[in-house]
Amino acid sequence: MHSPIPALVIMGVAGCGKSSVGQALCRLSGAICIEGDAFHPPENIRKMSAGIPLTDEDRDGWLGILCDELRHAIAAGRRPVLSCSALKRSYRERLRQAVPGLGFVYLELSPAVAARRVAERPGHFMPASMIDSQFAILEPPLHEPRTLVLDASDGDVQQLATAAQKWWQEYVPD
Repeated sequence: MHSPIPALVIMGVAGCGKSSVGQALCRLSGAICIEGDAFHPPENIRKMSAGIPLTDEDRDGWLGILCDELRHAIAAGRRPVLSCSALKRSYRERLRQAVPGLGFVYLELSPAVAARRVAERPGHFMPASMIDSQFAILEPPLHEPRTLVLDASDGDVQQLATAAQKWWQEYVPD
């Protein structure tokens, strides 16, 4: 028997509902929420605000901080839920190296729905023009270990959080 999933990453492109679903999941489970966007350095925010896609190099330090945040939360006896795009498999592997047994909830969404949602949300640094660049680098985590794929098209945050919570509680690895 394998150990339970110690932490979750709620992932997907901008507009899929990562933050909202992560917060709802934390309320359901008593986990702590780690908002990945809060840890971007100012230069990353400036680039994204200007419609310039981040490079792997831009994301490197940010991913390191997120790995540290997850490890610190677990070391403190907490169950963290991280909202993080984690668009590439290499990013997810880095997070998995930091937290063995890490689980992922992929909120799947079409480019059209993502663009509409991002265009409608006020006050966020990510412009709708960045959606295409997110889908261009997206490597969906299909068939990756400890990964739940949920269709986020209808945007029912509570339903998505409940599905993630049930999976997290009942997950038994092969």
